[in-house]
Amino acid sequence: MLSVLRNRTYRHLFTAQVVALVGTGLATVALSLLAFKLAGQNASAVLGTALAIKMVAYVAIAPLAGALADRIPRRVLMVSMDLTRAGVALTLPFVTQVWQIYILIFLLQAASAAFTPTFQATIPEVLPEERDYTQALSMSRLAYDLESLFSPALAALLLTAVSYNWLFAGTTFGFLASAALVVSAVLPKPKPVERTGGIYTKATFGTRLYWATPRLRALLALDLAVAAAGAIVFVNTVVLVQSHFHRPAGDLSLTLGAYGAGSMLTALAMPRLLARVSDRAVMLPAAFALPVILAAVAALAALHPSTWTWWAILAAWAAIGSASSAVLTPGGRVVRRSAADADLPAAFAAQFSLSHSCWLLTYPLAGWLAAGAGLPVTAVILGAIALVTAVAATLTWPAHDPDHLDHDHADLPADHPHLADAITSASARQHSHHYVIDQHHRTWPRHHSSTLARQ
Repeated sequence: MLSVLRNRTYRHLFTAQVVALVGTGLATVALSLLAFKLAGQNASAVLGTALAIKMVAYVAIAPLAGALADRIPRRVLMVSMDLTRAGVALTLPFVTQVWQIYILIFLLQAASAAFTPTFQATIPEVLPEERDYTQALSMSRLAYDLESLFSPALAALLLTAVSYNWLFAGTTFGFLASAALVVSAVLPKPKPVERTGGIYTKATFGTRLYWATPRLRALLALDLAVAAAGAIVFVNTVVLVQSHFHRPAGDLSLTLGAYGAGSMLTALAMPRLLARVSDRAVMLPAAFALPVILAAVAALAALHPSTWTWWAILAAWAAIGSASSAVLTPGGRVVRRSAADADLPAAFAAQFSLSHSCWLLTYPLAGWLAAGAGLPVTAVILGAIALVTAVAATLTWPAHDPDHLDHDHADLPADHPHLADAITSASARQHSHHYVIDQHHRTWPRHHSSTLARQ
């Protein structure tokens, strides 16, 4: 899998992603300590609000950034966002009021909402071969999982020698290093965008692309299934470990580590697996595994805590990580094959925004349900959401889902350049090509066949 790092441009971009993730991880730890300093026992409320602000920024800003991606060179956009994030991180140690945290977090996450989809849209152009791109997706998944394990450990080590304010300096360095690596990378020239209309039309194109493309609607349902299971992990683990099992605080890291380990092992296996079977054949069974695991979690949380139920919870968290990774890792491939090259920034921006809207729903739901009804009921309800969305994805994503579709163009004149290879009959002009939603194809063919079927 590391062979993809031989590509110099990708190597620089991947390294930029890694150092930025480490910087973000350090900021997460430092922000928690800053919140406690300013709010004391109300620190959880401050962090919860900051998390909500983060998700709102992701959902609102990403489509706008996607609309601007064809007006601003990608290198300029990504470097500008890195510098913005570095500036915000450098300012955080001087915060004296809680409201200042909220403003700076919004600026930080708004910059991330512009940077990340642009970065994601650039990778398939840097690595046009599907095999290489699949390896890059797996490495990206590994980077996120390793960051969740490595950054807290690095922060703990640094805090033995310096105050938490210096962690923000590490965050700043991470973003500056990311900017330097992006500057040093030779990025491919993006394809020209043929869409017309104002900024609103461009900002909403990615969302319209999702609603019009069956496999992308299915991907959104699968994202909600992952968010339902992931919310249990990220919101309720601390309550499960310390309140239900009465385990020491250090076991919280062990439990989250089990989730990360499951995710990483699956990400490592993805390139070989996806070389043999389709994305759909991997993602749908993994989505159906999530409600089964959550049902087991509900049963374990309802039992009297014991040694075997503790180990079973660790296994369940590893299984959630594995199933989630099996859904999330191929997601980039699904987006890539569903959009024209010029529309990849808009498509990835929509993916970023819509997937985070799923988390914006499930995060508070997991917290409120656990506080009001208990963990078993929470796991059952979130498991039901995962089951319903997995079924919806199965019904939405056709089992036969070729790239090339035969389709008619009754809306275009016979001499239109797009119809140069079309077969004209008395009632329609039909041809076949890799079908995506764009200015010439505004809806998905209701009944289609394929001359060049490829799963």
